[in-house]
Amino acid sequence: MDKQQIETKLAAARTKLILDKPFLGALVMRLPMQEANPDWCPATATDAKQFYYNPEFIDQLSLDETQFMLAHEALHCALSHFARRQHRNKLHWDMACDYAINPLLIEDSLKPPPGSLFLPQFEGMTAEEIYPLLDEKDDEEPLDNHVYDQDNTKGSGAGKTEKDISNKNDQTETENEGDESGNQQSGDGSAANQPPPLTPDEAETLNIQWQQRLAGAAQQAMQVGKLDGAMARMVDHLLQPQLPWRLLLARYMTAIARDDFSYMRPSRREGEHILPSLRSNQVELVVALDSSGSIQDHEMGEFLSEINALKGQMRARVTLLACDSAIAEDAPWIYEAWEDFQLPTKITGGGGTSFEPIFEWISAQGMQPDLLVYFTDAEGAFPTQAPHYPVIWLVKGKRTPPWGQRIQLN
Repeated sequence: MDKQQIETKLAAARTKLILDKPFLGALVMRLPMQEANPDWCPATATDAKQFYYNPEFIDQLSLDETQFMLAHEALHCALSHFARRQHRNKLHWDMACDYAINPLLIEDSLKPPPGSLFLPQFEGMTAEEIYPLLDEKDDEEPLDNHVYDQDNTKGSGAGKTEKDISNKNDQTETENEGDESGNQQSGDGSAANQPPPLTPDEAETLNIQWQQRLAGAAQQAMQVGKLDGAMARMVDHLLQPQLPWRLLLARYMTAIARDDFSYMRPSRREGEHILPSLRSNQVELVVALDSSGSIQDHEMGEFLSEINALKGQMRARVTLLACDSAIAEDAPWIYEAWEDFQLPTKITGGGGTSFEPIFEWISAQGMQPDLLVYFTDAEGAFPTQAPHYPVIWLVKGKRTPPWGQRIQLN
């Protein structure tokens, strides 16, 4: 194996990405390439600062497969996977991240090396959406190493062999002697030691930097007309303003609260002076739940508790409906302004999804609510025309309703 040829192959793959796929190429250019010790890097790896590679692994790849691995590590960084794991099991999170990235690259005509994680049912999904769908068994693992994060869950050694994990303590003292970017060479001067995981401050700083790099790379690619398909949709989704859904929901709900000042003459018992008094009219709110099976009970409970808190602040009477392809049998559930708004004991559902029955029911009742809030994944049949009252869609997923105000839930 000629190491000079390995470096030439990596450089050629990076140059080809820059020319053919400028979005990915611009991201890959942000990761300096560094040969790594095969004891901890059997294939490729990243710490969100550099691209690490095992020369023997790169030697076995074609030029197209080398491009795939370069782009794969760059997307881990650009999508801030290093800052999004939170409480999740590391191995399963790493797998979910690979299942989210690889379909994007495959659709962009890049060729994955053997062993790359890919399942068609995960196409178009984020790592957070994929994670709960993974089996608990650990019979698979990512092809690459995600060394920006440390393992704090027993049995979660993503990307490492048992030997790697058992040797980790022996390597700690040597690793700590390296500089912050993990560039120190090993004893033979040819391979980097495993870099330490990112500190919280480093992860926060890199998160901001990679968001800026993602936006810049997307702009460059769009200027030359080379950003489309799933990659373009992913970038568009990530670059949308991300405000907490609770804040947005509160903003819309309080905007409809009909509080006003009244100058009506009070009772004579109160004296001759006429002073303004705050008058609050009751708000009629309809809340609809998608009961088709894609929304979990704990998510419904979290959503309803938020509505309950806002309802108390704005004096709202709530009519709760649940619907999959038809209105639930026990619906509606009605809550007065002074009553707690909570999830009913039993909601029938789990079938297909149609949003039409909710609007048909409201029309049949002769209702004109001040606001309808619909909690859904937005996958179903919509009415052809919007109603004459405001509608907020709280959407879990990436679908976009044809009308109304959309708020991203997850």
